[in-house]
Amino acid sequence: MNFTFDNDRPIYVQLVEQLKLYIVSGKLEAGIRLPSVRELALKTQVNPNTMQKALIELENERLIYTERTNGKFVTSDQERIEYVKKELANKKVQIYLYDMEKLGVSNEQAIEYLQKLGGRK
Repeated sequence: MNFTFDNDRPIYVQLVEQLKLYIVSGKLEAGIRLPSVRELALKTQVNPNTMQKALIELENERLIYTERTNGKFVTSDQERIEYVKKELANKKVQIYLYDMEKLGVSNEQAIEYLQKLGGRK
C-alpha cells in the first residue's frame, strides 16, 4: 500500500478514500484479512488512532468487518463493493461534467471527449 496525503483535508478522510479505492479496485481482495491497526499505521506512516478512526468509518460503510478475535476483514459482499464502486464513479463523472460546464463545454461535448480519449465511438 502506497498512500499520499495532502494538507487540505483530515488524514483519516484521505485514508478512508484511499482504502475504499483499494477495496473497490480489488487491490484489497474481498474476504482478505487486513493487517493490524498498528501495522497499517506503520505502512501508511500515520498515527494508529488516525488509522483506527478510518477503519471505523469503513466498517460503518460495511466495506470491512471485525471478527472479535481474528481481526478485520474486507467484506465478501460483492453487491456492497459494486454499489460503492458505482457511487465513487458517479461522483467522478459529476465532477468531470461540472468542470467541463465551467469551461463552457456541453455534456454532449464532454462525453465526446471521453469517447475519443477512451478510443470508443
